[in-house]
Amino acid sequence: MSYERGMAAFNLEMTDRIPRTEYSAHRYWGLIKVVTGIDVNEHSSKEVQTKATSAFVKAWDYSFVWNILVHSQYLSKCKTKMGHASYAAGGVDFSSEVSCPFEEPEECLEFDAIEVYGEVDERKALENFNKNFKEKCKLFPDAVNTTGTYITLVSGLIEIFGWEMLLLALAIDDKAFGNVANRYAEWMMPFMRALADCDAPIVKIHDDIVWTSGAFVNPKWYREYVFPNYKKMFAPLREAGKKIIYTSDGTFNEFIDDIADCGVNGFVMEPTTDMKYIAEKYGKTHSFVGNADTRILLSGTKEEIYNEVKRCVDIGKNCPGFFMAVGNHIPPNTPIENALYYNEVFEKLSKR
Repeated sequence: MSYERGMAAFNLEMTDRIPRTEYSAHRYWGLIKVVTGIDVNEHSSKEVQTKATSAFVKAWDYSFVWNILVHSQYLSKCKTKMGHASYAAGGVDFSSEVSCPFEEPEECLEFDAIEVYGEVDERKALENFNKNFKEKCKLFPDAVNTTGTYITLVSGLIEIFGWEMLLLALAIDDKAFGNVANRYAEWMMPFMRALADCDAPIVKIHDDIVWTSGAFVNPKWYREYVFPNYKKMFAPLREAGKKIIYTSDGTFNEFIDDIADCGVNGFVMEPTTDMKYIAEKYGKTHSFVGNADTRILLSGTKEEIYNEVKRCVDIGKNCPGFFMAVGNHIPPNTPIENALYYNEVFEKLSKR
C-alpha cells in the first residue's frame, strides 16, 4: 500500500493514512540493525548495506524515496572544496580539504559554465536518469521512486565558487553575477530536457537558495535571476507532465509563493520553513513533505517528540498531498530509542 499511498498523495488524492518518507535514516546503521535485525554497520559490504537499507525502507513503510542523480560530480573540472563535517556513521564523510580555483572574486564574474564544462550530452543524461530511476525502483519496489538534480542553480553556484567568493562576487557586481547564473542555467537545460523525457513520473529538483536566516542576498536578485531561470528550466518538465518536487534547505518563507509560481507541484522543507502557511495556501493544490525538527528527536523528551509529530500531523492530515518526514534528517547521533518512539507515534497518529 505504501506505493499506492505515495502516488495518490502526489496526485492529491486523500489516503487512509498519511504517507511518509525520511531522507537518510536508511543509512543510520545502528537504527537499521535494531529495526531489521540485519547485522550491518559502516564497514559492512555494499551488498549487506543495500539489503539492510531496502529492508528498513520497507519496515518503516516509506511511500516516497527522495533521490537525485546530478550532483557535483558534473562540476569536478572546476569547483571549490569546502571540507565536510562528520555526519555519516563513523565519520566516514569527514573532510578537511579546502581549496578554491578562483583567486579573486572578479574572476567569478566572467565564469561561463558551458565554456568550462562543455555542453551536456542530453542523450547520455537521459540514459543516466533512466538507469538511476530503474535501480531505485529495484531497490525500493514498494515506494514511489524518482531521479533529479541537486545542483539545479544556486546550489551549483555554491559548489563552484564556495560561499566566500560567491558573496564577494555578488557584492562587487550583482548584475554581472546574475549573468553568471543565467549562463549556468543555460548549461543545465540539457539535464532538464533529459529529465522531462525520462521514465520517472515524479522528478526531484533540489536547490539551496537560502540560509536558515533566510535570503543571503537582496530578494530582488532572486526575482531577477533565480525564479525567471526556474521557469525556463522547469518548462520542459511541465510540458512533459512531470510532477516537480522542489527542495531547499534553510528558511524560504519569503519565496514560497515565488517557487509555487515557477510551476512546482510539491515542496520539501526543513523545520524552519513555515509548513502551516504552505498547508493553508497550497494544501489542496500541491504536495508537501515535512517537517518535524530533528533537534527534538536528538535531545527531546518523549512528550516533546509526541507533540512535534502531532504538530506536523495536525497541519497536514487534511491535505491530500502531505507526507510526514523529519525535516532535516535523522542523523546517526540520534538516540535510537528516540527514533523508534518517533516512528511509533507517527504510526499511531497517521490514520486519517
